[in-house]
Amino acid sequence: MSAIAVIPARGGSKRILRKNVKLLAGLPAIAYPIELALSSGIFERVIVSTDDAEIAEVSVKYGAEVPFFRSAVLSNDFTITVDVIADAVQRLQDQGENFDYVCCIYPVTPLLRENRLKEAFDVIESGQWDYVFPAIEFLTPIERGFKKGESGLIEFSHPEFANTRTQDIPKTFHDAGQFYFGKSKAWLERKSVLNGNSTFIELAKNETLDIDDLADWEHIEKLINAMKNSAQ
Repeated sequence: MSAIAVIPARGGSKRILRKNVKLLAGLPAIAYPIELALSSGIFERVIVSTDDAEIAEVSVKYGAEVPFFRSAVLSNDFTITVDVIADAVQRLQDQGENFDYVCCIYPVTPLLRENRLKEAFDVIESGQWDYVFPAIEFLTPIERGFKKGESGLIEFSHPEFANTRTQDIPKTFHDAGQFYFGKSKAWLERKSVLNGNSTFIELAKNETLDIDDLADWEHIEKLINAMKNSAQ
């Protein structure tokens, strides 16, 4: 079975400017998923879908391909991932390239591990699912969540669980935001990843970290440098 990786990386990031090519512990952020995808041995091609010349240049430097530039229509703040990947798959098919599976890997995923890509590939190859993606358990049960009412009094979102022990509440997971492994056909048909025929692999709590601002960026840099030092 053939597979390719597509890394969606537009130039107009807002919360962290130029984050896809910003240096992260000595490397451009996008270099991490590119090098990981290439070393995994899973993919016949590793492609970056971008609208940005600098991102394209950096991507090629680290071994990815940029066979086309993404249109402005698919590069705004409201563009959804499935449309970007479907566009890339369709363009490749128009060039005579056909693949069984396509893995969308997000560009700022420095904690992504090669074994997780392989684990997801094994699951998607079973043929049962349209998509497989990594998920992580909520740190505390969402059923015990509450807010402050107008009077300041606590209001539980699920009052029926207010007195339930946390260990008695089933685990709940959320999307880890690292990658989505899917059948080419599912991407082209723009099937929903999170609301369709999908399953997930479970990550450990230390395998992912949301990078929403510069404080998160500095924190992840410290983690990466610590891992590098421990490996020496």
